[in-house]
Amino acid sequence: VLAELIEKFVSHLSESRTDCYFNTGSYKAMDADVKKENLSSVQQLGVEMTVRYGKYLNLLKEDAENGLCFVLMNCEEFLKQQQRTVVSSLDGCLQEHYAGYDWFASSIFLIMSGDREKTLRFLQQFSRLLVSAFLWLPRLHLSMHLPVTTVEYGIHPVYFCSAHYVELLLKAELPLVCSAFHMSGFTASQICLQWITQCFWNYMDWSEICHYIATCIFLGPDYQIYICISLFRHLQQDILKHTEA
Repeated sequence: VLAELIEKFVSHLSESRTDCYFNTGSYKAMDADVKKENLSSVQQLGVEMTVRYGKYLNLLKEDAENGLCFVLMNCEEFLKQQQRTVVSSLDGCLQEHYAGYDWFASSIFLIMSGDREKTLRFLQQFSRLLVSAFLWLPRLHLSMHLPVTTVEYGIHPVYFCSAHYVELLLKAELPLVCSAFHMSGFTASQICLQWITQCFWNYMDWSEICHYIATCIFLGPDYQIYICISLFRHLQQDILKHTEA
């Protein structure tokens, strides 16, 4: 039901010129015969984890690995068309390929029950919307949609937008949690960036991850901030207990 709902919602928005924030051009999926060996070691490890999790949730069949590799390779090629070449001293994090694993695309693959064509079609339509910049981190890697200076610094907008606003709201809404982070010498924004980058995998249950994705798609990217704040509120007692200890 969720797959059908977000698919129809995104399809409807992506056809509306006023809702399309990014112009993504056209892209034709490459050959379906994509092997795991074509991916980086980080991606290969991510694929194994995703397939294992998907089977545990009874969402994926035996041949799911090839389908996920197909989606990841095509996403990389599709997004590469929207990248700019940057000369910077930060070559390590500004290489052509996104350094981490694509947890958002993997989440959509699971929501779509391992249907690679449906997943890829959804991601292509989704990439036209503003919310894609915040939910799908590889979406803006070296992106031509960002100012050159922003790309050169190598800092993702999720960090200086979402995580920054989490810090501001935390100060107003949960001053004790804010103080606890301040005393620890660690920032709440670092935790949030980790949560968001991993699409809350390993932090929330699958149903909650689905709720996070759906809420941000339906209600807007600012709900990413509210969800982080609500998590800190939920964890407040534990955080304060750890601070005392």
